[in-house]
Amino acid sequence: MLQSWRQACLKVFDKHHKHLLRPCGPHSWRDFSVSSVRLTVQKKGIKMEDYPCEVIRNFSIIAHIDHGKSTLADRLLELTATITKKDKGVNKQVLDKLKVERERGITVKAQTASMFHEKDGSRFLLNLIDTPGHVDFSWEVARSLAACQGALLLVDASQGVQAQSISVFHVAKEKGLTIIPVLNKIDLPAAQPEVVAKQMESTFGIDPADVISISAKTGKGVEQVLHAIIERIPPPIGDPSDPLKAFLFDSSYDRYRGVISLMSVQGGVLRKGDRIASCFTRKKYEVTELGIMHPEEVPTDCLRPGQVGFVACSMKESSEAHIGDTFHRMGQPVKPMPGFKPAKAMVYAGVYPVDSNDFLKLEESIKRLSLTDRSVEVTRDTSSALGQGCRLGFLGTLHMDVFRQRLEDEYNADVIITAPTVPYKVLHRNGQESIVSNPTDFPDLADFASGGRAKAVQEPIVKASIIVPEKFLSAMMDLVFEHRGTELNWHELDAGADDSENGRLLMTATLPLAEIVTDFFDKLKSRSSGFASFDYEDAGYQTSEMRKMTFLLNGKPVDALALIVHADKAVSVGRHWVDKLFKVIPRQLFEIPIQATIGSRILARRTLSAMRADVTAGLYGGHYERKLKHLNNQKESKRKMKRVGKVDLPQEAFFDLLSK
Repeated sequence: MLQSWRQACLKVFDKHHKHLLRPCGPHSWRDFSVSSVRLTVQKKGIKMEDYPCEVIRNFSIIAHIDHGKSTLADRLLELTATITKKDKGVNKQVLDKLKVERERGITVKAQTASMFHEKDGSRFLLNLIDTPGHVDFSWEVARSLAACQGALLLVDASQGVQAQSISVFHVAKEKGLTIIPVLNKIDLPAAQPEVVAKQMESTFGIDPADVISISAKTGKGVEQVLHAIIERIPPPIGDPSDPLKAFLFDSSYDRYRGVISLMSVQGGVLRKGDRIASCFTRKKYEVTELGIMHPEEVPTDCLRPGQVGFVACSMKESSEAHIGDTFHRMGQPVKPMPGFKPAKAMVYAGVYPVDSNDFLKLEESIKRLSLTDRSVEVTRDTSSALGQGCRLGFLGTLHMDVFRQRLEDEYNADVIITAPTVPYKVLHRNGQESIVSNPTDFPDLADFASGGRAKAVQEPIVKASIIVPEKFLSAMMDLVFEHRGTELNWHELDAGADDSENGRLLMTATLPLAEIVTDFFDKLKSRSSGFASFDYEDAGYQTSEMRKMTFLLNGKPVDALALIVHADKAVSVGRHWVDKLFKVIPRQLFEIPIQATIGSRILARRTLSAMRADVTAGLYGGHYERKLKHLNNQKESKRKMKRVGKVDLPQEAFFDLLSK
């Protein structure tokens, strides 16, 4: 039965197979389909040999946040036919590929795109790197500029030169890049191109005649930017006959291919199948795939000097991809290029899973995510209240918030993040120094007494730059002094401005880092009606009266809530946190005292009343001493419960407390 059924099926199949149209030529259907794909690939294939150094331009877009970097990148990609030009305003943030970037409207990860443009009969290869604009992601900017020979300095014609504009300009000049000044948003009613051009002249020493005025939204003037990139930015230097030297400036992770490295070839030729080695780790790899970002991955046969592209070489561990590393062909060692100055974490916080059983999954997610953001420091941490977690170091509070959102969006992680702290330097009496970023490791008040192990504490300070209209000067001075600012100076930024009230000032001050990692930026924007811009850079350490504040629930400390505060603000901070704890801690059958302490001194206290059962409800009469007897028994039981009872702060309470 089975054999006859099989033969019947084969006859039906053969009958229909004879009526199928056969392709012309000796090829079968399978061969024909494969050859057509190959022809398509060859037709669209990019021959990198056609692009020597003379026709390559590597450039970056640098600017203050929200000055239109990603919009300008969209127009450049459209003009060079890298992406299809759609209806007006449809292509938005093409290079901002992360969900958090599109939701917040900011760039947090530098992205690379290769474009082709013809001018005067020559076909040029333009490698664009779109960089973030917020001060927290300045390390991304520094890495991106290392692979460039020029930069577009973008300034908003309605807002003028702002704090981060000055910062990124000096970074680009230090690296010897050619600067092309560009004025954006000239189509806005509030735009003042002439005034802002004078600001750029007085601030940067740029000739106003060199400034290109554009509107990245409408595309007006963007063609001039393309011509200026080709004419003003010098080509990279490299010889294909030299030994291979490739510079790794970024990386990402693919679950199937492992680590994907972005490299800039400085010399020689890199081909698929080459055996390469790292100058830093000495490990050897085989190139399995390479190509350019156009703007997505497009495989090519090779990468030549001056070209920027992606390389997959079966690198499995994220720790093997060191930013700033130099790769060479096996057996042909080269002198490694100067790498990057390691990113210095400015803010630390503990990250714990809501469900303690998810710790291993969270740790793996953090490792994968930190591969695309190498400025994050990761160490294991343990809390008696929250269980196992990780202690992470970030470049700022926005960096921390973006990292948390990426954990939730890309890895579906439910996490609790503790209050941010900064690294303190503890000077010991034996002459040693130690860096403390976790409040639980900070010395107690008794350690500073005579005979204690700690001599003094130094806190990190920053040199802050604030650009603000003159009419908000007094509000900014009050804000700086409220946050323990010193060495306050200011001078006019708009030289020769007609309107003295709206003339802008550049204020500089020295501020403790701990004062600006919380709500300083929100207050700055609020008191200046949104007109002030803020930037800061590391300025070392200074001695300060810092104290460790602990919180007691029923007389027992909660280590996850420990804080490091300045002695002058200890009382106000203690009262504020005690009030927050009072609102989120669930009531128990016994009263709970909530206390903020420094050493043995109680700074603030509130008592959470007990849940009380009506033990006299069943008494229908008799002498009042019957009721009194039941009430006294209840009181004694509650006193006993308070003595032996334990208050477990639930995860939901931690989440409510630390998310506010």
